Amino acid sequence: MDNRSLDEYVKQTMEVGSKSFAAASALFDPATRRSVLMLYAWCRHCDDTIDDQVLGFNTDQPASSTVEERLATLKAQTASAFAGEKQSTAAFAALQEVISEHGLTQQFAFDHLQGYAMDVDQTHYSTLNQTLTYCYHVAGVVGLMMAQIMGTQSPATLDRACDLGLAFQLTNIARDIVEDADAGRCYLPEQWLIEEGLNVDNFAAPEHRQALSRVAARLIDYAEPYYHSAYQGLAALPWRSAWAVATARRVYRKIGYRVKHAGAGAWQQRLSTSKVEKLLMLGAAAGDVLISRLPLATQRSAVLWQRP
Repeated sequence: MDNRSLDEYVKQTMEVGSKSFAAASALFDPATRRSVLMLYAWCRHCDDTIDDQVLGFNTDQPASSTVEERLATLKAQTASAFAGEKQSTAAFAALQEVISEHGLTQQFAFDHLQGYAMDVDQTHYSTLNQTLTYCYHVAGVVGLMMAQIMGTQSPATLDRACDLGLAFQLTNIARDIVEDADAGRCYLPEQWLIEEGLNVDNFAAPEHRQALSRVAARLIDYAEPYYHSAYQGLAALPWRSAWAVATARRVYRKIGYRVKHAGAGAWQQRLSTSKVEKLLMLGAAAGDVLISRLPLATQRSAVLWQRP
């Protein structure tokens, strides 16, 4: 696949992808942004393949294979990309370019695919530790791959990048509780639901929204130390990369605040941030990066969940 076709594919993927991610990614230098978008395109393709969608939308065609078969195909194509074999699928050509440019760790890519396997095999999680394990596979490991694209291999900095991915996913889970429940999925710790008198069969029912809002608020609060840990990793990144990461951190954190303060009404509409708010946070994030360069760094808390 030629570069022009690949660029068009990546552009199309981003146009229907995450608005929050798109806003932050514009801050990267051109070379880094290209690689980040290539990685995003691969992740988007894997997600769509498992859900039998096209760019996040359901198709009217019946599935031609089982979820297990689609997951096996993704694993085989990913292994092929790392082996340096010629790729005919745009998403894997994109992944291969990232591998070539940045020496992407193969285990990280397969850890990410394991997150899709968890979606296939599990419908709920009993403990917070199990939820965090899921968060690692679907988002924390994406932070690790992003950090490698930004030029860091330091284990300490990779830990901070993983923490940001965990915080993002905890926020996403809280925001999308009802939407996920409609799809038959629950990522909340079952123990937390039981403590609120809920169960995995009816937790998202309208009459339980007040209790559910307390579980969501608890999840948002739990994400806070991970957002703080991620802030401590900004100093290790190049300026523009740090600015992009700091902006995304502020945007997602704001969404979490919105979920928490909306209470039982958090799921009446999909909560997000406006363009004006994103612009304001862009400026504030520049300040975050400047302050992070001061010699005030602290050790990562030993109580935080540790990546494999």
